[in-house]
Amino acid sequence: MLPVVVPVPPPERAAYLPLLLLADPSERLVAAYLAEGDMFGLCEDGRRRGVMVVIRHDDAVREIKNLAVAPEVQRRGYGRLLLRHAAGQYASVAARLLVGTSESGVPFYTACGFRYSHTLRGFFVDNYDEPIYENGVRCVDMIYLQRDL
Repeated sequence: MLPVVVPVPPPERAAYLPLLLLADPSERLVAAYLAEGDMFGLCEDGRRRGVMVVIRHDDAVREIKNLAVAPEVQRRGYGRLLLRHAAGQYASVAARLLVGTSESGVPFYTACGFRYSHTLRGFFVDNYDEPIYENGVRCVDMIYLQRDL
């Protein structure tokens, strides 16, 4: 069965918490943007394989606050599928998508058509109680990228 992206209503969102925590290890921060955002789940064969949360930044911008794919199915195009869904979903109501990521996420998003926007210096140090490491490197700055719709 092919993967499908579906909206996730608020009562069902808690079931996606393990996936959400792959992209953002702070339950406190996840809860804050989960309450205000649209959530989409990527399902395949009845299993939750991916998740994306998008918030309204302003009239022209929607921000992807969380995008995660289950480790056992990464590198199969599911992240790209979620991004294509966001582009289609918001093209009629926004001019661009914005996403914040660590340094290790930049190659993925640039390969998906995003370009550099700005950097929040010290974001991961200032907003998380424990240090966050990706590929053995400590995350310090949040790098924002954008994509026109």
